[in-house]
Amino acid sequence: MIDQQHINYQRIEKAIAYIKDNFKDQPSLDEIAAAVHLSPFHFQRLFTEWAGVSPKKFIQYISLEYAKGLLKNRGSTLLDTAYETGLSGTSRLHDLFVNIEGMTPGEFKNGGEGLVINYCFAESPFGKMIVASTSKGVCHMFFEDDEAQALVDLEKRFPNACYHQITDRFQQDALFIFQNDWKQLNQIKLHLAGTPFQVKVWESLLKIPLGGLNTYGDIAKSIEQPKAARAVGTAIGSNPVAFLIPCHRVIQGSGNIGGYMWGKTRKSAIIGWEAAQREQ
Repeated sequence: MIDQQHINYQRIEKAIAYIKDNFKDQPSLDEIAAAVHLSPFHFQRLFTEWAGVSPKKFIQYISLEYAKGLLKNRGSTLLDTAYETGLSGTSRLHDLFVNIEGMTPGEFKNGGEGLVINYCFAESPFGKMIVASTSKGVCHMFFEDDEAQALVDLEKRFPNACYHQITDRFQQDALFIFQNDWKQLNQIKLHLAGTPFQVKVWESLLKIPLGGLNTYGDIAKSIEQPKAARAVGTAIGSNPVAFLIPCHRVIQGSGNIGGYMWGKTRKSAIIGWEAAQREQ
């Protein structure tokens, strides 16, 4: 089941890459299906199961016009409550609160010395992930298909910590975000190593609701440093918790998707998937 889910995402990822490269030509169902070596019928069913909408509708969600339209109406999509982001599933919106606690200067400086970090590997709609947590909350959540490489990346961030491959409640709560019934979610707690500026930027990302997009300049203004868009971009690029801290919801002022630590195709996939979930 898990392996099949991963295979299906790889097919969808390939389809999205094709759509991204050709969306201005509005490719037909047959053309997209042929690009991923599936029959139109099979591809339509697989894509709709994954995204909740047809491939044709999905093209609209990841087009530049959709992105620019969201930016023009961004005032109506932002939530005023700090740390709050709207999640919509098969039912109405549910509120999810994510609480960030920064690590102490000593923990940050000493590479996690004295920290005990639990970690596990899990599947998501967007590929395999590694999720790690301390006694205070999730400290690391990366997309990575190669488990050995995922562990190397985690250990680079906290070279002096003690590691255990154990799934704990913090990790489970974080992974519930990918489920359809978000009523199971408790408050998600994060324990992050970052400068005060980075933490402030990451907190601001949590105000962007599901299906909404902001620019780097918007984030700079939201933290009352309107001239710091470049520094904001660097902080966003250092986000240690994929998806939960939604750096994928930040795009360029031109409406272009922009960069993403875990790949532009995955970023487009997440943006489109969230837009589809919002309309269900």
